[in-house]
Amino acid sequence: MKTGMAVLCWSLFLAVPLLAREKSDVIIMKNGDRITCEIKSLASDTLYIKVDYILGTSSVEWIKVDHVESKQLFIVKTQDGVVYSGTLSTPASSGGRPINIQILEPSDTTVEIEKSRIIKMDETAETIWQRLNGDIGLGLIYSKGNQSTQYNFSSSLNYPRERWSANAAFNSTLSSSTGRSPATRNELNLNIERLLRWNNWYYTGIGDFLQSSEQGIQLQSGTGGGIGRYLVNDNRSMVSLYGGLVWQRINYQQTIVPSLTQNAASALIGSEVRLFRFNKTNLSVSATLLPALTESSRVHFNLNTSYYIKLWSNLTWNISFYGNWDNRPPPNFAGSDYGTSSGVAWKFGNR
Repeated sequence: MKTGMAVLCWSLFLAVPLLAREKSDVIIMKNGDRITCEIKSLASDTLYIKVDYILGTSSVEWIKVDHVESKQLFIVKTQDGVVYSGTLSTPASSGGRPINIQILEPSDTTVEIEKSRIIKMDETAETIWQRLNGDIGLGLIYSKGNQSTQYNFSSSLNYPRERWSANAAFNSTLSSSTGRSPATRNELNLNIERLLRWNNWYYTGIGDFLQSSEQGIQLQSGTGGGIGRYLVNDNRSMVSLYGGLVWQRINYQQTIVPSLTQNAASALIGSEVRLFRFNKTNLSVSATLLPALTESSRVHFNLNTSYYIKLWSNLTWNISFYGNWDNRPPPNFAGSDYGTSSGVAWKFGNR
C-alpha cells in the first residue's frame, strides 16, 4: 500500500504540464463576446479555457457558447456514447437552426454534430504527462474535548483516450484520540474502461486494495471486470450501472488471529452517479455490492461519496463519506468501517 501511494504521489507531481501550446483558439459567446484562448476541455457543462492575460484556467458555461474554432486535436464524446477525434469548427447556419460543431477527423472526414449533444471534450497532447487530469486533497479535523485529530489525504488521476480511459484514486485517513489506539484506513482504486461498439456500453477492469485497522484488515485485494452501460449521460448528470465477477483475497492482522487469509469469488454489481452544476458544485457517488459465490450468504458493500464546492480557480472544498461493510466477518473482527472527512483539493490538467 505504501508503494502504491508513493507511485501515485510521484505521478501527480509529474503530471503538471511542462509545455503550453499557442493560445489561438476562438470562442464566440451568444452575446457577441469574442475570446481568443486555449481550449482545454469540456466537462460538466463547463468549457475550460486559458487566456494570456488571465492567470490560471477560466470557466465558461457551455450552453452560452455560440461558435468554436480550433486547429488543436480533441477527443469529443456525445450523449449516445459515440467518440470522435479531430479539430473543431462551427459552420454557418441559418437562424432558428441548432448550432452544430464540425469535427474534421484525421482521415479528412467531416462529421457535423449538434452542439447540445456534445458532453465531453479533452485536448490531446504529444506526451502522456500533458494528457493527465486529476486532483490532490488534504484535510484536518481537530477536537479539543477528547483530544481527537483526523488527517485525510486523497488524490486521483485520469488518463483519457479516444475510446478508453484509465483512472486511479487513493484515499488515506488517520484518526487518533486520547485513550485509544490510532485508526488508519488506506484504499487504492484502479479502473480501466473501454467503449464497446454499442452506444453507451462499455467493459471495465477494476482493482481495489484496502487496509483498515478498524476491521483488522491488513490487506483486502479485489480484481475483476464486467460490462456496464451509461443510463444517463448529459451535461448535467451521469448515471452508469455495471456487473461482472471479482476475485477477493483478505489478509487479517496476524496479531489477532495468526495467518488468517480468506479467498472468495464474488459477483460484482456497481453503480456510479455524478451530478453537477456549472462550475459550482459536483456530487459523485460510487457504490459496489459483492455477493460471495463461494461462501453462502456473505456480502460485501462499499460506498464512496464526495461533494465539491469551487472556492477559487482550481481550488475546491469537499466533504466525503466512505464506508465498507461485511455481513459475515471472522469472529472478533468488526464488520464495518465508515466515516466522513473534509478538506481542500487542487485540480490540475485540462480542468
